[in-house]
Amino acid sequence: MEKALGRHILCEAYGCDPEVLNDRRLVEELMVGAALDAGAEVREVAFHQFAPQGVSGVVVISESHLAIHTWPEYGYAAIDVFTCGERVNPRIACDLILRRLGAKEHQESELRRGTFPPLLETPLAAEEGEKELLYESQ
Repeated sequence: MEKALGRHILCEAYGCDPEVLNDRRLVEELMVGAALDAGAEVREVAFHQFAPQGVSGVVVISESHLAIHTWPEYGYAAIDVFTCGERVNPRIACDLILRRLGAKEHQESELRRGTFPPLLETPLAAEEGEKELLYESQ
């Protein structure tokens, strides 16, 4: 199995509820809620309402981040969920976001981030006996 530092889901969400997509407060709540429900530790939150419409935002988590950019006029959202380690599953967060946006269709791809040749699998400053940060895919 290939080892990696993290998993990154890139998701295209279509047929979403335009009213939700254009409400900064609701989008922020659903993104923070998805992070928490997936078991992530939220560190920082920044969201912006555009005029005449649209919302962009990021939830910084100890394990990496969740980000969203919305186009209510198209019922579309671009979603990023990147988590490091094994504790938080990005798929759980992504599925919750899709459901809460009311997405009728979606396309996604998952990238494995931080894959290294075998000689570089141990952090450069790691002390002997430290827990390895990489996880193995199933």
